[in-house]
Amino acid sequence: MTVAPRPSSPAPAFLMCRPTYYTIAYEINPWMSVKRQAHTARANAQWTRLYQTLTRQLGARVSLLPPTPGLPDLVFTANAGLMAQRVFIRSNFRYPQRQHEEPVIERYARERGWRLIRLAARYDFEGEGDALWLGETLIVGFRFRSDAPVHEELAHILARRVLPVELADRRFYHLDTCFCPLDRRTVLWFPKAFDRYGRRVIERFADHLIDVTEADAMRFVCNAIVVGQSIVMQQGASDALRRRLAGRGFRVYAVDLSEFLKAGGSAKCLVLTLNRSRAMSEA
Repeated sequence: MTVAPRPSSPAPAFLMCRPTYYTIAYEINPWMSVKRQAHTARANAQWTRLYQTLTRQLGARVSLLPPTPGLPDLVFTANAGLMAQRVFIRSNFRYPQRQHEEPVIERYARERGWRLIRLAARYDFEGEGDALWLGETLIVGFRFRSDAPVHEELAHILARRVLPVELADRRFYHLDTCFCPLDRRTVLWFPKAFDRYGRRVIERFADHLIDVTEADAMRFVCNAIVVGQSIVMQQGASDALRRRLAGRGFRVYAVDLSEFLKAGGSAKCLVLTLNRSRAMSEA
């Protein structure tokens, strides 16, 4: 089955999940430590600030996935799958701790009337955490959470060019932790998170590359949400980076998401894109 393009919708739409049961319950990436717990009230306040920034300031529509006891990482909805119009490609999580999210996500998708696609069970794939659009090309990160061959299945389903790039630094275990398309031609990224071939692929297909320093990368500034010319990212980005973004016409909305950094996530991890209409500039 292939998915053909449709006209743009009037406003960006995202899926989020309140952090009701969010905690550091296990360790499946270098950022997580059960000895360094998230502060529940602070995490809820930070999530609410992100939600309000998207809805009240940027005019996004946000649907809510109901939180589920025992699924602390369900809050990171970007990993739930990949949406293409009303076709939802559900994730196959690598770690058993997150595989329990799959039936919850699948049930929600069916209740919403989305057409559900499951990839071959032999492949790990962690949704929009490892799959991001650069124009009409889908860039897929692999190694730590998703498998390289999955790009062939995605290309068949989407009828689009899908390019696999290998991640090389365990700290940046998902593509969205080190790579953020800002528009159809511009990418914010941390080059050292990729192997040599992956860097060449991105350099070839992006017209404008904005490199971030390791210090900024460690603040997860690449894990950002783009709405037109607005970028929502973790507070603390360097002045130099903010000037470069402003020079290209982007406005930064800084949000403190430090409680989610404890689990290896930030702004983008907390949203799944439900459409691409105005979530990214056509520039």
